Amino acid sequence: MIRLTLLFLLAGIAAAAHAENTILVFGDSISAGYGIPVEKGWVALLQAKLEDEGYGYRVVNASVSGETTAGGLSRLPRALALHHPRIVILELGGNDGLRALPVAAMRANLGKMVRLARAARASVVLLGMRMPPNYGPEYTAEFRRAYLDVAKARVAFLPFFLDGVALTPALIQADGIHPNVLGQPRLLANVWTVLRPLLRKK
Repeated sequence: MIRLTLLFLLAGIAAAAHAENTILVFGDSISAGYGIPVEKGWVALLQAKLEDEGYGYRVVNASVSGETTAGGLSRLPRALALHHPRIVILELGGNDGLRALPVAAMRANLGKMVRLARAARASVVLLGMRMPPNYGPEYTAEFRRAYLDVAKARVAFLPFFLDGVALTPALIQADGIHPNVLGQPRLLANVWTVLRPLLRKK
């Protein structure tokens, strides 16, 4: 009985240590690797970079193509309970914008997700998005401000995740929306600028 209890205790300690070094990527098709091999996506490149540079983190990609902030908010509690991440990279809102959904609801959903992650003792990296000008100056400006408002909660914030990619045709797939394989290293470089200060060596 004592031996069995000890085994359970050791397993629990190992699981806790493992969970403490988890980075949860919680996004949409851009982080899910739409249209490209998964191993070529920026999330896979992040895992490789962490290993190469001696960071003891495991990256879990819980991104879903087509996901909105409302869908993400409904999924996040289970993901947090399952993976117990130390860091959550939140990359949502693009599909809200493409569907011209109310910005106020998107802002509220992102804010709630930040609070849920923090309640689970995770640091948050917020990846901002922007809408193309054909959505109109009022909507695009309001959309951009929504991320700035959420970022006031003192999260690590990248204003535009697709910076250096979105307006470079050679880095975008034929649909004009999703980065191709060549664009993935730039996405990683963008994320790394805000993620790196949160990381700890093994």
